[in-house]
Amino acid sequence: MWFSTSGKSLVLYRQCSAARTSRVSMLLARDTELLYVGAMFHDLGLVPAYSSASDRFEVDGANAARDFLQGHNLSEQEIEQVWTSIALHTTPDIPKYMHPVVALLTAGVEMDVLGIDYSNFQEADRAAIVQRYPRTPHFKEDILQAFYDGIKHKPETTFGNVKADVLADKDPTFRRGNFCSVIRNSPWQG
Repeated sequence: MWFSTSGKSLVLYRQCSAARTSRVSMLLARDTELLYVGAMFHDLGLVPAYSSASDRFEVDGANAARDFLQGHNLSEQEIEQVWTSIALHTTPDIPKYMHPVVALLTAGVEMDVLGIDYSNFQEADRAAIVQRYPRTPHFKEDILQAFYDGIKHKPETTFGNVKADVLADKDPTFRRGNFCSVIRNSPWQG
């Protein structure tokens, strides 16, 4: 499932780039390579071999990509772009204001998993992408289960992000963190 999702997402990122104007649609060839690496590594943190005990899965994937890229003659800035694109790919709204590699990785994931901008893609384009990178018959439930399997051992990493919804859906004993409670229970006076 991961290879198909990563490959499909890369094509969707390119489609998102073609569909958008301004700086996001102006990817250089090197940026496309960086976007490819981001697509290949963006969910790697869900795989046990790359999953840390305490970091968000997005950070685990970003760290794996950084480790890989450091041996391939890239600048620190390029490595940072890939790292940031992976680390923020499940964070709504913020990435669209960042470097095109960051913005497009998130846009591709949002289209692939959430269907954001679905209607802005031609039916023929969507069909061609799915033919090349098929979705499993139960993709929606499969990916939710994969997210759950990848994060259930570190529920504290879901505080303040959408993966708390996955744990709440799959685990009736899960209790999500509450931002207001954290503020009220901080050791500060006032």
